[in-house]
This record gives sequence, structure tokens and C-alpha cells, in this order.
Amino acid sequence: MAERKHGLPAPPTESAIRSGEWDGRDLDHETFRRVLFVDVDMTEMINRGSAFEECTFSQVRFNVSEHDDASFVNCTFKRCSLFDATFRACKFTGSMFDGCTFGLLKVAGGDWSFTGLPGADLRGSSFSEVRLREADLTGARLEKSELLRCDLSGAWLHSADLTSCDLRGSDLSALDPQVTSIKKAIIDTVQATVVAGALGFEVR
Repeated sequence: MAERKHGLPAPPTESAIRSGEWDGRDLDHETFRRVLFVDVDMTEMINRGSAFEECTFSQVRFNVSEHDDASFVNCTFKRCSLFDATFRACKFTGSMFDGCTFGLLKVAGGDWSFTGLPGADLRGSSFSEVRLREADLTGARLEKSELLRCDLSGAWLHSADLTSCDLRGSDLSALDPQVTSIKKAIIDTVQATVVAGALGFEVR
């Protein structure tokens, strides 16, 4: 199991919702705290403004679901499926993903700071204008993904694969091209100066 940053343990849960107790349900500004969700099908669910705090999601299916202004603060996601899920202006601060699948994930806006995504296969995913400060992307696969106008300051990018990733407009101050795969990654002229400086060039 992947560890949270600095080895912090996952918060304990106090109640549980299991398979068959959620089918066909949409959410509208509901609140859940320290709830364990096990094998719950949230496929095509619509979530408007609901809050999950210190919850654990185990083998939960978020496929093709849509979430607007929702929060998942300090939550844990184990072996969940987020295929073609959309998150708009959502907050995932301090949450951890372990063994999850993300095909065609779409994230627009919101705060994913301190989120743990080590080793995550995010190929083909799209993040735009997302705050990813100090997010753990160690070993993450981001080939042909989009990280547009994102705040990646302090992010952990060691061994991440950014091959052909569109990074235009994002903060690349934490990027070390010597320990991150960046072949054919797309950047703008301002970012090129930052990357050149990280490689030791003196830009004039």
C-alpha cells in the first residue's frame, strides 16, 4: 500500500456504507465524516456541493460521475475506479489515492494540494487551473495528459513521466528535468526559461 506524505496514517472511520446501499443516488450538499464506503457503485452519480471529511473509499466506482463544488478533504481512496469522472471546483486537500484507475479523468479548477498520487496512471487525464501545491506525483504516469495553468509549486515529481504532457501555463519551479521524464512535453517560452535555469543554464 502506498504511504501518505511523511508516513502519516489514514484517519480512522466510525461508520460504513456497503454495496447495494447507494444505487442510483445523487447528492446535493450532503455531509459525511469518517465514513467507510465499501464496493459502492457511484457510476454516473451527480454530486453538487457535498462534503466528505476523513472518509475511506474502498473499491468504489466513480465512473462517469460528475462533481461540482464538492470536497473530499483528507480522504483515502483504495482500488477505486474514476474512469471518465469529472471534478469541477472540488477540494481534495490531503487526500490519498492507492491502486486506483483514472482513465480520461477530468479536473477543472479546485484545490488538490497535498494530495497523494504516487505511481498513479494518469495517462490521458486533464487538469486545468488546479492547485496541486506539494502534491505527491512521485512516479506518476502523465504521458499525453494535460496540466494546464496548474500550481505545481513544491510538488513531488521525482521519476514522474511527463512525456508529451501539455504543461503550458503551469508552475514548474519544482521540476527537476534530470529526475523526471520530459521528452516532447509542451511548455511555453516563460517556462522554458525556468527549465533552462534548473539545468544550470544562464539565460540572457
